[in-house]
Amino acid sequence: MNKHEVEKRIQKLRKEIDYYRHQYHVLDKLEISEAALDSLKKELYDLETNYPDLITPDSPTQRVAGEALDKFEKVKHKVTQWSFDDAFCREDMETWRDKIFNYLEKQTGKRPLEFDYMCELKIDGLHTVLTYEKGLLKLAATRGNGLVGENVTQNIKTIQSVPLRLTEAIDVIVEGEIWMGRKILTMLNKEREKNGELIFANPRNAAAGTIRQLDSAVVAKRKLNTFIYDISDGEIPTNQEQELNRLTKLGFKVNPYRKLCHSLDEVIDFWQEWQKKKDSQDYWIDGIVIKVNERNFQNLLGYTGKSPRWAIALKFPAEQGTTVVEEVYVQVGRTGALTPVAKLKPVRLAGTTVTHATLHNFDEIDRLGLKIGDTVIVEKAGDIIPKIVQVLPRMRTGKEKSIIKPSQCPVCGSPVSNRIFDSDKIDKSVALYCKNSSCFAQELEKINHFVSKGAFDIDHCGVKIVEQLVNAGLIKDASDLFVLTVGDLEGLERFGEKSAKNLVEAIKNKKEISLSRFINALGITHVGEETAEDLAEHFFTLDKIMSADETKLIEVGGVGDKVARAIVEYFKNNKNRIYINKLLVNGVRINKQARQKIVGKLSGMSFVLTGTLFSMTRDEAKIKIKALSGEVNDFVSKNISYVIAGSEPGSKYNKAIKLGVKILDESEFVKLLKV
Repeated sequence: MNKHEVEKRIQKLRKEIDYYRHQYHVLDKLEISEAALDSLKKELYDLETNYPDLITPDSPTQRVAGEALDKFEKVKHKVTQWSFDDAFCREDMETWRDKIFNYLEKQTGKRPLEFDYMCELKIDGLHTVLTYEKGLLKLAATRGNGLVGENVTQNIKTIQSVPLRLTEAIDVIVEGEIWMGRKILTMLNKEREKNGELIFANPRNAAAGTIRQLDSAVVAKRKLNTFIYDISDGEIPTNQEQELNRLTKLGFKVNPYRKLCHSLDEVIDFWQEWQKKKDSQDYWIDGIVIKVNERNFQNLLGYTGKSPRWAIALKFPAEQGTTVVEEVYVQVGRTGALTPVAKLKPVRLAGTTVTHATLHNFDEIDRLGLKIGDTVIVEKAGDIIPKIVQVLPRMRTGKEKSIIKPSQCPVCGSPVSNRIFDSDKIDKSVALYCKNSSCFAQELEKINHFVSKGAFDIDHCGVKIVEQLVNAGLIKDASDLFVLTVGDLEGLERFGEKSAKNLVEAIKNKKEISLSRFINALGITHVGEETAEDLAEHFFTLDKIMSADETKLIEVGGVGDKVARAIVEYFKNNKNRIYINKLLVNGVRINKQARQKIVGKLSGMSFVLTGTLFSMTRDEAKIKIKALSGEVNDFVSKNISYVIAGSEPGSKYNKAIKLGVKILDESEFVKLLKV
């Protein structure tokens, strides 16, 4: 090619690359593979390398500069950068509305009846200001103090959702939010932890720390994203709704989740809706922003010393708060695990009053450096159990007390150990275990598990009833339930003739059970509903499961070394074999396992669920997977097809990354179900 032909080819490549960039990074559409796009970029890079005089500032190859900066230059904003006042409840919103009504009445002599409000999601990220001249990106700056920010143009260029050239050759200044996705943050923190670096507390801190990197190559690797929401200088449409549409047409990524509300009631409805949905997205949302929609009203209302009168941020109820640890006590679970629990001075979090928080294990107490009497930060996200995330040591008075790791079970006084099985010479657990298998607390929890929904699912047999039956000496283990009579129960507190008959009848109706539910009901360490189903489908009979060695068990999908060892240890214990025999003698019947499986579109695929899903419960997700012939497992291994990650995913998410298992977010999972 001659130079003229090269120039034409370069122009076509730039246009094509920018088209696919916009499709993928702005519209979330993947029209060609990343490999194909990389090939186009490589051709462009090679041509520009051979003809450097043809390189222009808006070329895709210029998104990452070659040299690191020495420092960031200060830049004065052409348009003052404001922050929003905050509201936290309906009453705050009513106060804000009344204030702006009063202000307009003074300005115009007429009080408005109501406004139209544009409600947008408040992204928890880093504010940025982008200046374009004749459609080309000339300057990107941080907010700074509102008057002066820092020039971060070199770093902003690495963000693929930021257009280097707009669809129109205009002069305009826009504002928006830079954010880092949850998945990227998890991987970044894992890498930082491995390198001995401090981890980022949240995506906002990560985005801020990334944008202030002097080397734009580092920024590019962290795959930041943006949402643009405001035109602060240039030709501005007559209302906020039109402004957002205009930004989209210019090529910016604009958050799609917004609503034009015609009353405060509609605003509150939108706010409450996103309180429930906020964790369904990859970005963090800490509230909604409400703006008076009409530009003429915005101009009349103007600004206070620090914020616009015509807009306000309505925050979601706090998920973190501070309180004082009043006591730490220990619970004993069905496997004998000792779990420390903190009793807290009551604190309001996420709309509920919290008085207790799990401490998981005593290693966690050591990690936190926690003492009784400490002031702590407590976190509660949705339905997740509250947890202590940080101690504030400078708040100590000197009266705080150390937390002593127990050497004996707090219920039965037996020795405790960090080994689940006495014969286990390989794995040590971070948890402590009561070594008395007859411990009252363990037996109680085992029976509660036995009658629970995922096991025998016995009605009229709640926690208090189980404890009452054990205390009265009517049952020593779950097998005794099946020989209870009405006469045994009558006369006990809470039991009359009718309630006694109801319980006996409920137990009788559940004597027949599937093999998978029976296995789950036994309460074997590391074996939950999914693993129990896998075992039942693989072996078909209880006898074969009981006689299987570790080698045969590991052949089952979803069963690893640790699970296999736990199963073998359980059935090797003669006490457990006597218990199973007693269940069968007392009338429990195990259904034959169906060998023929229906072939559905998820046939041959295995899934692990972690975190909280918004569009369905975890149980509903399991049902949908199984209905399409997929398998659901308890543990992540290399054999798992997908890990489904909801909000606040746990250790399974990190293990999936480590093993290279493909991770789907909720939206991708829903698409998979529909395909």
